[in-house]
Amino acid sequence: MRPILIVLVLIALALLPLYGSDVMIQFGISTLLLAVLAQGWNIIGGYTGYASFGNSVFYGLGSYGVGIAMVSLHLPFAVGMALGVALAVIFALCLGLPVLRLKGHYFAIATLALAQIMAAIVSNIGIAGQNIGLVLPPLNDDPLFYELSLILLVLATLTVWWLTRSRFGFGLIAIRENEEGAVVMGVDTTRYKIMAFTLAGIFSALAGGIHAYWITFLDPESAFDITLNVKMIIMAVFGGPGTVLGPIVGSFILSAISEILSSEVTSIAGLFFGVVIVVAVTLMPRGLADVLRRFRKLGWRYFI
Repeated sequence: MRPILIVLVLIALALLPLYGSDVMIQFGISTLLLAVLAQGWNIIGGYTGYASFGNSVFYGLGSYGVGIAMVSLHLPFAVGMALGVALAVIFALCLGLPVLRLKGHYFAIATLALAQIMAAIVSNIGIAGQNIGLVLPPLNDDPLFYELSLILLVLATLTVWWLTRSRFGFGLIAIRENEEGAVVMGVDTTRYKIMAFTLAGIFSALAGGIHAYWITFLDPESAFDITLNVKMIIMAVFGGPGTVLGPIVGSFILSAISEILSSEVTSIAGLFFGVVIVVAVTLMPRGLADVLRRFRKLGWRYFI
């Protein structure tokens, strides 16, 4: 029944522009892009076991790839998306080798600094608009951006599903569980980690490119916002890191709750993700997917 249910949900999501309001479509775009970011982080964080705070850099590079191509070079949107992906791949390959040699909190701190460094660099590049930013040509076609976001999420999810059945994915899981043991078993851990870092960067860059063209404005502060990286981590951890559908479920649930709180109870909306972090880490560190799988057997003892 699970494949049938997934197909039905996918059809309902694809047809949303036909029956949904403008507000619902805009909320759908934001939620789908966050789900893509969560899936991208899931590759490096959930399957490889490296808690990256640098995926927002890929998001910003994808945004600026589209912005520079369309505003400064007067090229079409598709070329901008390709440029954003190329920038993300180059960044991942150049910095992946030194950064991925670090482990644990050292790796997290190193990647945390990447977004601030890249924002400072972009602020001094004339073709990127420096501190002022770039204003993209408007395209008032929310259904188009919605469908692009949905297609990108499907591609990201299929990639994660492939990881669960491929030699490459098994290698990433081996690195997550015991990197030294994976080396002994013949896994080229350096190459695998760089490939995972690059793959996560590609999806993050594509999401950033779509978002930049949708909102038609970007600047260094918003493009390389570290809070966006925190959100994608929370959503992946809440749904279930290292699973195929966990990050999507986490993104949909947390985005809906956050939207309701922002419109109804603004004063506590800012505390919401902080509460989610505490609850997820203390009560269900393996995510909602693991709770649903084991709660029937263990009951409330699961949380103990």
